[in-house]
Amino acid sequence: MYALCNLAIVPLRFEPSDRSELVTQVLFGETFTIIEQKEKWSKISLTADLYEGWIDNKQFTIITEDQFKKIQENAKFYCADLIDYLTGNNTLMPISLGSDLSFLTFADINLQELIFDGNLITGIQPKTNLLQTAYLYLNAPYLWGGKTPFGIDCSGFTQMVYRLNGYNIPRDASQQAKIGEALSFIEESEVGDLAFFDNEEGQIIHVGIIMENNYIIHAHGKVRIDRLDHLGILNTDTGRHTHKLRVIKKII
Repeated sequence: MYALCNLAIVPLRFEPSDRSELVTQVLFGETFTIIEQKEKWSKISLTADLYEGWIDNKQFTIITEDQFKKIQENAKFYCADLIDYLTGNNTLMPISLGSDLSFLTFADINLQELIFDGNLITGIQPKTNLLQTAYLYLNAPYLWGGKTPFGIDCSGFTQMVYRLNGYNIPRDASQQAKIGEALSFIEESEVGDLAFFDNEEGQIIHVGIIMENNYIIHAHGKVRIDRLDHLGILNTDTGRHTHKLRVIKKII
């Protein structure tokens, strides 16, 4: 069974309970497969990154297999502004940066006849555009499982920046670290490459986007800019290292 998120920002939880941990968010227009259904909750797998979790049955709409395929086979269109609005049927719905508006072009799927006349981004963008997109999230508060400028975690930040530029990467930092080409030195990196950081057990726990002149933009307390050296991230406010560098990956 296939479905589509028809609300702005919906929590995806670890267990079928409103008290359960937020594992990620489902943004407007995202599609998914329903794996298991209960009276009030459904376990789903997101189409874009195969991430799984539980979603409230009142917070999505069922679509047919043909409609699902139609959405996947056509170009993706994403909301390009921090916040914008959809109108239709005397309603006004706010949506956030990164919302997937692809299905609005199909009359048989856009049953609410929603209209969007804001800025869109589509297709594969040049690598140099990654940093411009990253700046849109600057000062967004850290939120475990978040994917929007109103709350985002480190890997949600990197995933959304890449997604808006036409590149799909996994959801978690540990998953992202398994793709791309490893670089030996910071000096080999380019703007837009990803830097990964580990804990004392060697587990990847953090990721950020490399900038020019040994700076990095990442989500830690908020989306912020700090220094990057061979040891890791040097907090520009405290002058202390906060994360230990493990590897730099060239994804594109």
